[in-house]
Amino acid sequence: MKQMKNNAMLLLTALIWGCAFVAQSVGMDYVGPFTFNSVRCILGSIVLVPVIFLMDALKRKSGMSGAELKKGRGDTKTLVTGGICCGVILAVASSLQQFGILFTTVGKAGFITAMYIVLVPILGIFLGKKLRPLMIFCVFTAVLGLYFLCMTEKLSLGIGDLLVLFCALVFSVHILVIDHFSPLVDGVRMSAIQFLTAGILCAVPMLIWENPNMADILEAWMPVLYAGVMSCGVAYTFQILGQKNADPTVASLLLSLESVFSVLAGWVILGQGLSRKELFGCVLMFAAIILAQLPQKQEAEKNQD
Repeated sequence: MKQMKNNAMLLLTALIWGCAFVAQSVGMDYVGPFTFNSVRCILGSIVLVPVIFLMDALKRKSGMSGAELKKGRGDTKTLVTGGICCGVILAVASSLQQFGILFTTVGKAGFITAMYIVLVPILGIFLGKKLRPLMIFCVFTAVLGLYFLCMTEKLSLGIGDLLVLFCALVFSVHILVIDHFSPLVDGVRMSAIQFLTAGILCAVPMLIWENPNMADILEAWMPVLYAGVMSCGVAYTFQILGQKNADPTVASLLLSLESVFSVLAGWVILGQGLSRKELFGCVLMFAAIILAQLPQKQEAEKNQD
């Protein structure tokens, strides 16, 4: 029953993230990309503050001492450093994604962004990690899927698709940085710092190039509120709670469904359909994403023991 509850949280997380692509697209009818990202990230950071207090209260209620709570938070310097590093990378990735969505559909953006699942193991090579033979097959399958999904008759990627592809690459670096810092510090606190950092960084080009005003931001209240509260605050919390004691392979498979939900949301809400060629590309990319998350034979045998 508990496993079903965890899986339901992860599935809901994927649904929220998939629909967030629609919010990002609609939000830019009212405000610029940097304005949207700045407001949503700062809002996401604010939303996580009561979550932090709530989770601390629950830990105290379960019998955890003050010393244990402090130890779980990790070293303050490491926490701040990790949050700032993640925030800088998040600001770059989210800006690339936001500009990319201006020139492509939310469905394409969702699937191309999900390429980070395939790209992370490739970047891991530079950190001394081995690349499985299956991963090589996944890379070729994903690239083939990307061709069917995005390539035009002139054999070129659209500017929006290219920006989102770069976004997926930066998100891959983001995941590796999180992988380094998350075992050392409290994840929710680090996330609050990273959202605040990203929001402040996006505010700089916002003030230079976009001249935002409160009237336009209030006009975009619904997509901004969804992206900030639901996508940043609620979904991130659900991810943390859902992944606790969950099978990592099942968790990653459920979370990768955000790419499917982005296509469905774009079709249902915005009427952005895909051609047969593009749908075939989605199928190939999703197959590569799923295969990339399957455990190695040795790991599976070890888990059975």
